[in-house]
Amino acid sequence: MRRRAFILAAPVVLAGCSILPDRPNVPVRRYALGPRRPSTLEAPRGAPVLLQRRMRAVPGLQDLGLRRARPDGAYEFLPYEEWIASPADLADAALRAWLQASGRFSAVVQAGTRADADLVLESQLTVLEAVPHAGEARAAIAAVLMREERLSSRIIGTLEATGSAPLAANASPPQQAQALEAALGRAFADLEARLPAGR
Repeated sequence: MRRRAFILAAPVVLAGCSILPDRPNVPVRRYALGPRRPSTLEAPRGAPVLLQRRMRAVPGLQDLGLRRARPDGAYEFLPYEEWIASPADLADAALRAWLQASGRFSAVVQAGTRADADLVLESQLTVLEAVPHAGEARAAIAAVLMREERLSSRIIGTLEATGSAPLAANASPPQQAQALEAALGRAFADLEARLPAGR
């Protein structure tokens, strides 16, 4: 008799326990980051080969979340709003395609290739943030351009490229992601303009 009472009472005890989370299941939205050059130009004969080393990122820009600056100067990452990969990896691939389309180089290759490169570009993503209270999204890249010589690389110049795009104060996360992509594209255009012409 006691055993039967225990069995009947068990569902009541289990009903009070739940393994389901208290918070609703909110799907994560993911965004691409791949600004494209408006037009593609053909490289002249004899144009140099550029080796683009993998882009790095400053601390705080390795996270997948969309980054937003607050009026007090602090930063926050938007919950459930992410890039499809790390911003630096996405920017690296997009920059390589952008510079190839610029017509300045006969080829833009990655590290590990057997191609003989004339120039080497090292870059770092330093800014990629939405600033709604300032009405803009911002992007910046620091880079070093070197010439490959027989036994070493000689620095030609250091480059600082920036870009911005308008952003409404009440912009939605998708609008912020779109503005960040536009700002990065303008930083690419600024970087391209700062590259020395010719070999």
